[in-house]
Amino acid sequence: MAVYFDHRIEAPENSGTPFLVAWHSTQPVLAVGSISPATGGSVNLYHQNGERVELCKIERSCSPSVLRWHPSKPVLCVGWETGEVVLLSHPTGETTPLPQNTHTSCITLLEWSHSGGRLVTGDQAGVLALWKVDARGRFQGTHVVKQEYGKPLTCCIYKPTVPAEDVALLARAAVSGDETALDMFNWKKTGKGPPRQDTLQLYCSTADGCVHSVDERGRSVCVLTVEGAVQKLVYVERKAVLAVVTDSLMLSQFSLMPDGGVHELSKVKLSGRGGQNMDIVWTESGLLITAAGEAFIRLWDLEKDDNYILSLEENLGFEKGELLNCVSYCAAKEILAAGTSKGRVALWRMATTNDSKGDSTTQWKLQTPTEVEGNVSQLQWGSSLWSLAVCTGTSVQILCEQLLCSHFSQQVAAVQLTPNAISLAYFSTDTHLMLRTETHVRAVQVAKDSVTVWNGKYVTVYESAGASLRSTGSFQCESPALAIHEDNIYTVEPNRVQVRTPQGTVKQLLTFSEAEGNPVLLNVCKSYLAVGTDTAHVRVFDLTCREAKPMCNAKSLREVIPNLGALRSVKCNASGNQVSLLVTQVNGRPDHKVYFYDVEMDTVTHFDFFTGRPPSGFSQSEDGESNQCVEADLRKRYPISQFWDETEPRLFACEAAPLNFDLQQDSQSEKADVLVVTFFVTQEHGLLLQDSSPKPAASQSLMALDAPYYYYTCKPGEGSEVGEPSASPQMVVRRALRDFTGLENCDKPTRDALLNFSFYLTISDMDEAFKAIKLIKSEAVWESMARMCVKSRRLDVARVCLGNMGNARAAHALRQAEKEPELEARVAMLATQLGMLEEAERLYRSCGRYDLLNKFYQACGQWQRAIETAESHDRVHLRTTYYSYAKHLEAMGDTTTALSYYEKSDTHRVEVPRMLIEDSIALEIYINKMKDKNLYKWWAQYLESQTDMESALRYYELAQDYLSLVRVHCYLGNTPKASEIANETGNRAASYHLARQYEGQDDIAQSVHFYTRAQAYNNAIRLCKENNLDEQLLNLALLSNPEDMMEAACYYEEKNMHMDRAVMLYHKAGHVSKALELAFATEQFGALQLIAEDLNENSDPALLARCSDFFIKHAQYQKAVELLVAAKKYHEALQLCLDQSLTVTEELAERMTVARGSSHLSEEERKELLERIADCCMRQGNYHLATKKYTQAGNKLKAMRALLKSGDTEKIMFFAGVSRQKEIYIMAANYLQSLDWQKDPEIMKNIIGFYTKGRALDLLAGFYEACAQVEIDDYQNYEKALGALTEAYKCLSKAKGRNTDDQDSRVAELTHRISLVKKFIQARRLYPDDPAQAVHVCETLLQESDLDPAVRVGDVYGFLVEYHCQQGNYQQAVSKLEELRRSMPSVNIALYVSQQSLAALQNATGLQFARGDNRDSHSQHLTNSTRHDSGGEEEEVVEEEDENLPD
Repeated sequence: MAVYFDHRIEAPENSGTPFLVAWHSTQPVLAVGSISPATGGSVNLYHQNGERVELCKIERSCSPSVLRWHPSKPVLCVGWETGEVVLLSHPTGETTPLPQNTHTSCITLLEWSHSGGRLVTGDQAGVLALWKVDARGRFQGTHVVKQEYGKPLTCCIYKPTVPAEDVALLARAAVSGDETALDMFNWKKTGKGPPRQDTLQLYCSTADGCVHSVDERGRSVCVLTVEGAVQKLVYVERKAVLAVVTDSLMLSQFSLMPDGGVHELSKVKLSGRGGQNMDIVWTESGLLITAAGEAFIRLWDLEKDDNYILSLEENLGFEKGELLNCVSYCAAKEILAAGTSKGRVALWRMATTNDSKGDSTTQWKLQTPTEVEGNVSQLQWGSSLWSLAVCTGTSVQILCEQLLCSHFSQQVAAVQLTPNAISLAYFSTDTHLMLRTETHVRAVQVAKDSVTVWNGKYVTVYESAGASLRSTGSFQCESPALAIHEDNIYTVEPNRVQVRTPQGTVKQLLTFSEAEGNPVLLNVCKSYLAVGTDTAHVRVFDLTCREAKPMCNAKSLREVIPNLGALRSVKCNASGNQVSLLVTQVNGRPDHKVYFYDVEMDTVTHFDFFTGRPPSGFSQSEDGESNQCVEADLRKRYPISQFWDETEPRLFACEAAPLNFDLQQDSQSEKADVLVVTFFVTQEHGLLLQDSSPKPAASQSLMALDAPYYYYTCKPGEGSEVGEPSASPQMVVRRALRDFTGLENCDKPTRDALLNFSFYLTISDMDEAFKAIKLIKSEAVWESMARMCVKSRRLDVARVCLGNMGNARAAHALRQAEKEPELEARVAMLATQLGMLEEAERLYRSCGRYDLLNKFYQACGQWQRAIETAESHDRVHLRTTYYSYAKHLEAMGDTTTALSYYEKSDTHRVEVPRMLIEDSIALEIYINKMKDKNLYKWWAQYLESQTDMESALRYYELAQDYLSLVRVHCYLGNTPKASEIANETGNRAASYHLARQYEGQDDIAQSVHFYTRAQAYNNAIRLCKENNLDEQLLNLALLSNPEDMMEAACYYEEKNMHMDRAVMLYHKAGHVSKALELAFATEQFGALQLIAEDLNENSDPALLARCSDFFIKHAQYQKAVELLVAAKKYHEALQLCLDQSLTVTEELAERMTVARGSSHLSEEERKELLERIADCCMRQGNYHLATKKYTQAGNKLKAMRALLKSGDTEKIMFFAGVSRQKEIYIMAANYLQSLDWQKDPEIMKNIIGFYTKGRALDLLAGFYEACAQVEIDDYQNYEKALGALTEAYKCLSKAKGRNTDDQDSRVAELTHRISLVKKFIQARRLYPDDPAQAVHVCETLLQESDLDPAVRVGDVYGFLVEYHCQQGNYQQAVSKLEELRRSMPSVNIALYVSQQSLAALQNATGLQFARGDNRDSHSQHLTNSTRHDSGGEEEEVVEEEDENLPD
């Protein structure tokens, strides 16, 4: 908890009224401007505690108007009403005035650049000047820029630039003597943010609403104009947006263009009252805050386009009608401060929360106000974040926030109540004292008989004198740390610790080297002193002797702790061999680890609260399940305080808060999930987690650990509410450790025994644990140890403890709980038996046993929580829970609520009548209200038992209980009404009851009728047989079950009448053999056909054969075949199909196909049967089915032959591909060759592929020869023909024929054909270059006797004719045509000679030649054209093929 100390500034008597305040941005120095009617204006500087800096003062006859601090240096710029501007240096008080005659009117603008190298000044007359300032804060010459606008200047901002300095270059420049570089390098080194380059552009506004852009060259441009005077200029750097707020609360946002212009983005009129006195704050997060003397302040969130107000609350101490004048926002602490007209400072703390969707919500929580004197006119947060300057009409007060100090030692606790009041609690005597000091207390230390306080400058020692305290010594000391031990006071100075007497005399100096740093933290535990320095070194001193002696050398923690920034807390244990450390990281955030330095071993270990466990491999309890549960609670936390036990050196405790926990928040108003965690720390076993529990609700923070108690601070008056005696202190509350619950007043041996037991239990050393307590006889101690077992999950130890306690019930319950699989569930039962109900509840929840948690709540009488648990997590037992709660309510006499829960449990139909049986009127009202049929029936039965038949009939009718209606009507003798009800409703039970009544009255017809309606057919059949009602008997038997059918059929057979009915009933009853036997005996052929339809393979084979013979005799062959197949006589069935020409359908064939591995037929017989089926299908022309059956029989050749007969090319190719047999490949290829393969390249490809796969190279060669002949005859394409012949030659060469001579002659013949074709192709190719040689080759070819069919004779003659025609030798051409006609008398000349050549011959010789078909000629011409177009490619192919041919 924190308080604000108010320091009034020590202003000179004649300074007058303060009205201007300004904090330095990095140093705790406050500038205050005042005005006095007598002496004029003055500016003074003050320290954080309100002390005035004597040398720093400026006085003038006029009033100061503006105060601005240099951004980094202690230089203040002061503007005056007369236009004078002065620079004031701290702490020397040196002043530097601005050159005269620059400004002649009141200064309104003073703005430093971001790096402090430039200063802008502006006045009421509209004169603006830009100055250069050196590294020492002095003006350099005259102004750089001067502009005159003629209107009062109101605001000015710089446009920032991106920092671009290189650290190495700055260092070199600084070494060479560049002061500016040295300053910039120092700024970077201290981490106060990267210095920006002095901006070259700024924006200033005037009272008429104009905003001007000014650069260092003196150029000024009016970039925008708004309505009204500009009150605030803001540059939003991340968006490059210039925001302008006017005195009429008009907000405009402009985007800055690269060319220097602006573009208006938005223009919004803000709600509220504007004016010159309005205070405006703009935060970096885009929040605009205004205070204008209203009862609230207004906030606009420009990022989210949202606005809201914050008002005061009277219940926190504010008055009605109190107005808010000014605001100031601290971004680092996220606190908004506002000054009121009644002299109060209101503080709002901002909290940002995220919902389940990830959207953030900002909330402001109003704190208790701080009161000052007068009307607050100005507020400003200081650089230290803990100081707030408050300016009123009469004075300036500095509010310094400080955490309330407290200390505990030797059963004495001291807690600060107010800045000058301390509450003292003496637990050994149970007394309470109040110490009031004359100054503000900043630190307090207590001993058994003394209290030492420090106010920042003086240390005062008080000693107890009865019921009061008296001062025994005081001395001046500005030590930042303080500690006491017996009569010694320990203070710090640079590089040393002073050991003083209560009067301040230095008895001893504990020195530290320069490397070890300055002592900043002191802690005394028992007789040992731990010291921490600002360089993260730690030393421990032994105070048991007359002089303090060091126990170790200074330990540098930066060498072992990574990312260490500074020490936050240093504590040592009671034996001085362990030091615990809390540190902050380099980034200023608290580390989430607590470190332990072993002085004797010189080692550092830690416990990480972020992961909830010590480092890997570090000692820990062996109970893995327990560790996992505890680790889950300790994760995502960080330690905020730490304490060692005052006497037990192994016991350590610390507070661990969630990562988003704020130390300054009010623990009562915020749900801070702070855990108090205790450890055992030893050299042998390392760090052992002993316990963790939530901080008590009424407490604020842990202040000490002294077994058997924790000591907590609390708010005044709350200590007595938690069970402490009235004489106990009001600011401190103590709570027993887990192991000492109920044993708070135990003696020291018992306390030590319990601590040893707990320690050995933690390390699982049961022998030592029981040795530690073997002499203890107290039942309370054993109970306390049993409670330890709940935390440590040691049920084996708990059984021993329960045995020593003599608690048989708890031991039995624990034995019964051993059947539960979860350890937590078993421990929860132990906790329940020991009265640790909260722990039991937590354990049940942690293991997810909500069924046991439900029972637990019921046993505790927490019925609402039990119901909530059942509804949310244990719905299996929801109705049971409702029922149990209803029974509880009934026992408590709350029948109304019990009714609703009986209904929810769905037991109201039984339980409510039982509960209300004594109150018949209430019960009848409830039944009529519920309108439940079961309740109606129950009530009707109750009325019937009371002989109220009329009412019973009415409720039976409401319940639709027709049996009871018929029964009562029959009882009353109203049989017709009963018959009417039975006929209308068709209720079987009612009909059966009525049929029994009629049978008793010998009314057989009605009895049979109602037996039939009741579907009691056996009774109806019985009556029909007894009374010879044969006509009704058949219908009833057919409606009944097979047994009744058999009985009726036997009845008909015995009477030897209606034998057809007997056969039908036997058949329907499933006795087919009996039906057939009777049908054959009585020759009922119609019945035989009906019976045969139901026969299948599961029927008797002999019966099937008999029926099939019957159908064969009567020429019903198809039915006979089906029966033979069902009888598994497949051969007879096939023979019958062949004899009678019956079609074997696919369905019949499948039925005759026996599955592989059948016991009925062997594999050979099965294949034979399949082949017979296939043969039958072949005879009938069903080739596809035959193929299927041949395939199933494994005869693929026959299957292929069947498929070939079908002519299904696609299936033939597919079957050949999957069969993979040479013969089948050849058969498929032969089949495909019979098709028109010339027009389908796919078929041609498959032919070649199948011959190749079938290794029939001779046949493939023949196919290639056929292809070559087709190319010659149909297309005259000798090139392709040559390629085909070449492939044929290759195949024939590789083929291995049976007759070698035939193969050799065939190869020779093929070689000769190839040579002839090649000669003709060669002649064609020679023709363009050497026509004579081409003609000679052709003449030579004509001499070959076997030229045709290798080369058609007509093609050779045609070539010669064409040649002679082109040469003009028409007579030669004619002679060649004559030779052609002689060799081929019936030749069509047009097939070999072009139409042009024939026309030329006719014209030249006058002879007439048959032209032939023009279409053929045109086709030939196209073919030749195609050949000539692709000639180049074909020539290459032919040349390649020539290389493979034989010589």
